[in-house]
Amino acid sequence: MCGIFGCVLKEGNAAPLIHASLKRLEYRGYDSVGIATISEGKIYIKKDQGKIDDVHKILNLDDLPGNIGIGHTRWATHGAPLKVNAHPHTDCTGEIVVVHNGIIENFIELKNELQNLGHNFVSKTDTEVMAHLIEETLKQNPKLTFTQAVLDSLKRVEGSYAFAIISTREPDKIVCARNESPLVLGINHQGVFCASDIPAFLAITNKAVMVNNGELAILTAQGYEIRKISDNTPITREPITIEWTPEMAVKQGYPHFMIKEIHEQPETLRNTLRMQEHYLDLLTTFLDRANEVFLVACGTSYHACLAASYMFSKLAFLPTFPVYASEFVEQCGKSVSIDSTILAVSQSGETADTIAAVTCAQQRAATILSLTNVIGSTLTRISRVYIGTQAGPEIGVAATKTFTSQLSVLAQLALKLAKKRGKVSQDEIDSLEENLQKLPDLAETIVNTQEEKIKQIAKKYADSKVFFFLGRGISTATAFEGRLKLMEIAYIPSIAFPAGESKHGPISLVENGFPVVFVCPKDECHKTLIGNIMEMKARGAHIIAVIEEGDQEIKGLADDYIEVPKGIPSVLSPIPFAVPLQLLAYYTALEKGFNPDMPRNLAKSVTVK
Repeated sequence: MCGIFGCVLKEGNAAPLIHASLKRLEYRGYDSVGIATISEGKIYIKKDQGKIDDVHKILNLDDLPGNIGIGHTRWATHGAPLKVNAHPHTDCTGEIVVVHNGIIENFIELKNELQNLGHNFVSKTDTEVMAHLIEETLKQNPKLTFTQAVLDSLKRVEGSYAFAIISTREPDKIVCARNESPLVLGINHQGVFCASDIPAFLAITNKAVMVNNGELAILTAQGYEIRKISDNTPITREPITIEWTPEMAVKQGYPHFMIKEIHEQPETLRNTLRMQEHYLDLLTTFLDRANEVFLVACGTSYHACLAASYMFSKLAFLPTFPVYASEFVEQCGKSVSIDSTILAVSQSGETADTIAAVTCAQQRAATILSLTNVIGSTLTRISRVYIGTQAGPEIGVAATKTFTSQLSVLAQLALKLAKKRGKVSQDEIDSLEENLQKLPDLAETIVNTQEEKIKQIAKKYADSKVFFFLGRGISTATAFEGRLKLMEIAYIPSIAFPAGESKHGPISLVENGFPVVFVCPKDECHKTLIGNIMEMKARGAHIIAVIEEGDQEIKGLADDYIEVPKGIPSVLSPIPFAVPLQLLAYYTALEKGFNPDMPRNLAKSVTVK
């Protein structure tokens, strides 16, 4: 996730407005920033790594000339957060300038093709491909207009994108395009604007025009036109009036970042499925040759590791050892050696306990691999190989979209390793890969169909003094994560156990009306789990079951149930089954009058041990 903004003004300099608008988009990314303008037929660019205010102090982003320009605030996915990778990017001639939010899936093939044609790339980003692709299109077809060249180039791009592109060839316009990544236009008497989100221009105008998937927009100071990318047919779309306050607009109308980020999970899961194959292959190669693998993390990331340990075992026949990072040095430090491989998982890449654990293992010559949401973080710098989860900035303290993104990447690694080792039949791998592709839509279905029901369940149980969360097999990890979410934002003491362990002590707490949440995919543990439910019911527990659609057996036993679409393989179930538990925690916190974005005593990145 990144933030883009562009404007064509009737008069005055664009740069100060672009700077101010990018500042309002900084929640979308903040590891680098850049602005490009056109004045008297010449391109001017200023960009660097760092937060907007820091870069502005050094470069003065406001003094670029010209009434037309584009800007970008970055959250790195391809290429570290360095000046050379900061947007905007140009072609070889410096005449075409591009900013981009999204992921170009086929950028490696396009880059190789363009390099063979003599194009010189200066960054490690996927975005730079677009500038060179337009350049080459114009070179091959000199009679094309700049807009036509953009249109033809877009037809070769696969993946998600919101582009804003300017060129000295047609210096009075911005050409924008959208596929999956958000893009919106704004208009007023000053000119026309384009942005990733409405907050970028809400202080200037509340008149907005939505750009849909598969559409291209041409902006001039006099107005805008929208066309279909597929066949260049014109589209008529009138502006709408936005009634949001600036604060509401940042949250896209949601009351809190947490619920916004829960709703973003279909998009972030789609992004994880666009992971470049060579990154997955490289990390898989190291896992395949490892004698022992430790999965090291804290909090929510630890629960992702716990689920991954089942994935690696079931699919790749690779035993892995999930370890709390805060315990790693004491528990495993002396036994780690050159034969050990550490796969560290951290949303921020800066978690102090995780860094300490990795540093200890590194000193004993272990191989360090990592999975993080922040490219350029400490964890990426000390890892032999790392993968970014591509979830974009997560503002809410309680992890939601980063958890399911971590699970998606870990599932892809487990499948890659299974294929590499030949431990699972090709038919089963094909089926699992097909189901992975369905998960974004399933997450969307869960939110759309179950949210209202979950609100009512939260209202019913908000005054409970304690909760149980129980699951079997890989669903144990889901139960642990559901427990953590409820504790950290609703402040209700909660206990999670493998369901089979509940009778070894925890069941003594159960009395009439005691809420017990069961995670119930229809897998090999299903029949045994029914027995655990009956044990709890016999002692007066109220059963809240997260079930597969149409699971009549557990429906008949549950006091309340939440349905997830059926047919999800057990090994992938934590991804969709986590979503209802996130919603349950969120709405329970609201019922209790707490702000879920600001849980007491907690911070987004825990940088103390």
